Amino acid sequence: MPRSAIINVMVQAAMKAGRSLSRDFGEVQNLQVSLKGPGDYVSQADRRAEEIVHAELSRARPGYAFLMEERGVVEGEDAQHRWLVDPLDGTTNFLHGIPIFSVSIALERQGQLVAGVIYNPAMDELYTAERGGGAFLNDRRMRVAARRQLSDAVLGTGIPHLGRGNHGRALIDLRNVMGETAGIRRLGSAALDLAYVAAGRMDGFWEDALHPWDMAAGILMIREAGGFVTDRAGRQDMLSSGSIVAGNEVIHRDLLKALQKSAA
Repeated sequence: MPRSAIINVMVQAAMKAGRSLSRDFGEVQNLQVSLKGPGDYVSQADRRAEEIVHAELSRARPGYAFLMEERGVVEGEDAQHRWLVDPLDGTTNFLHGIPIFSVSIALERQGQLVAGVIYNPAMDELYTAERGGGAFLNDRRMRVAARRQLSDAVLGTGIPHLGRGNHGRALIDLRNVMGETAGIRRLGSAALDLAYVAAGRMDGFWEDALHPWDMAAGILMIREAGGFVTDRAGRQDMLSSGSIVAGNEVIHRDLLKALQKSAA
């Protein structure tokens, strides 16, 4: 499948960072790790990967702004474009030797998501999407799953941990959703959760208290794979609200209804 110039730039950055992460993953027991917050660890591997992505994207598209997990906002001369970068989504998995983590890169143009790349180096799985151009897993076209009953659906979610999220509401959400589904999964990487929905591996996903870099690339992938994405209020405000609900048209609708019971 021929890729556009911008997707090639993003793929190169993600895969180069992924190779660095793979080397560190093999030495995970020896990593020096600092405590960034309760239950939220950041490693040298994370910082190295971010430096690689920043350098590669800056070289290819000088002047574009950045929003990055570690560096935060990096202003650019080009006010029309912004990269949203998570160099290691699934840090806790990574540090525990669990091969479910990813590099996630998205591009905004005039506030609209136009391109996204998610790469899992441990499994060598590359997810790409471009606005109007479809979504792909290792060059194979992705479509969201076609199941139309929550009772047949496997859903992904995030479970808040020490120092993060609203534990009470998460428990209510689980109570309202889990009895209606075929199963609920918690992978530990929101970017990969969303990529799995786009690929039809999971039928839907919801989570709160996410950052824009966690979900920007995945939002575009699900849209390009024929899916629906909103926040839990049903609005297109995911990057600001931090909440996301995704699936095909029917699963998304029914999952929203189940989650809205939590607010009743």
